[in-house]
Amino acid sequence: MSEAANSVQFVTIDANHEGQRVDNFLITFLKGVPKSLVYRIIRKGEVRVNKKRVKAVYRLKSGDQVRVPPVRVAEKTEDIPVSDGLKQVLESSILRETDDWLVLNKPHGLSVHAGSGIKQGLIEALRQIRPDDRFLELVHRLDKETSGCILIAKNRISLNFLQEQLKQKQFSKKYHALAVGRWSEKTVQVNKPLLKQAIGDRERVVKINEQEGKASLTRFKILRRFKGCTLVEAEPVTGRTHQIRVHSQFAGHPLVGDVKYGDERVNESFKAQGFRRMFLHAASLEFPDPATEQRVKVLAPYEDSMDKMIKQLRQGG
Repeated sequence: MSEAANSVQFVTIDANHEGQRVDNFLITFLKGVPKSLVYRIIRKGEVRVNKKRVKAVYRLKSGDQVRVPPVRVAEKTEDIPVSDGLKQVLESSILRETDDWLVLNKPHGLSVHAGSGIKQGLIEALRQIRPDDRFLELVHRLDKETSGCILIAKNRISLNFLQEQLKQKQFSKKYHALAVGRWSEKTVQVNKPLLKQAIGDRERVVKINEQEGKASLTRFKILRRFKGCTLVEAEPVTGRTHQIRVHSQFAGHPLVGDVKYGDERVNESFKAQGFRRMFLHAASLEFPDPATEQRVKVLAPYEDSMDKMIKQLRQGG
């Protein structure tokens, strides 16, 4: 441990932290400090805002002065340098950008953020390669193996606005998925509650559970039929973990390349043809712009491997 913060600090809040809870601000500001210690110093009144005690849920205002007491912080671990290859991929993946947000076409196989065994994610890499952007935060998430549209806020006001709009269901997210078998014309939606379960320390699996699951609705539309599989558009009305994957499996049509919920025999067959990923792609994202409140729609093109697979399927009939 090091005495990195061995004296009282006074921090004046700017617009980038407007509306942020004081506990979340301190967890980020005091990197390396256990969350339990952050809550303890708030509870004991050692953290003051404008010379007054506050609760952990207090939302900061621009101009607030936060007193941060001396704490012992762990030595900061160095960021993993972003490889030239990843830097090039991320820079070329930006689909649209304003002063308030950017939409990126996330490559498959890249986690959106670091955590449990993952040392570098998309957001950490993006912050490194764009040091002039003082604020970059994920508005929503995508599974590691899912590619496509991901929205990132470039200031606190935009983040708060966009996350509120997401909560109010003002976003429209449409995915393209390659499902095993002949998708029925009658299956236009799956409305089944989902429950997340832990398997071991890090593994998570989602199952349909009528009693304890959270309400979950996915709408489906057939885009094109191929021999042995169907390209569908999936629109998750709710935003549960692995929702499209589990609802597709429930409909009897697991996704091609889905290791967790898919058909192993089918996956091996596609691997033999050179396709080694899950075919699930966030093809479009529609949301209200924070500056104008006009709706914005962004489309994400397929990765080369997906394009190639579709061409092969077309030739196969």
